[in-house]
Order: sequence, then C-alpha cells, then structure tokens
Amino acid sequence: MINVPMFLGLGMQEILIILVIVLLLFGGKKIPELMRGAGKGVRAFKDGMKEVTDDDDYDEK
Repeated sequence: MINVPMFLGLGMQEILIILVIVLLLFGGKKIPELMRGAGKGVRAFKDGMKEVTDDDDYDEK
C-alpha cells in the first residue's frame, strides 16, 4: 500500500472527487486560466510580503 500524505485531512479519494467536480464545473479549457490567475495572485502576495520586509529593514537603520 502506498503511503500518501494527507492534505488538510483529506484522503486521496476525496481529493480525486473534488478534482472531478472542479473539472465538470469549469471545463477543461477554463482550468489553465484559473491556475494562471492563482499563480499570479501568489506571486503578487510574495512580492507584497517582500516589500513589507524590505520596508521593515529600512526603518530599523
């Protein structure tokens, strides 16, 4: 048996069911656009966090 780490308490079967539902709701063509938007959002969040830490370093000097 393969030991799969649980993500937020969800097993492999639950994750597969969620993925199938997302595929049915959004369709195959829309999912890459959603993932691209999510990636841009994560990148913007990281850049924002970097600016905050850079500002904190500047204030201490």
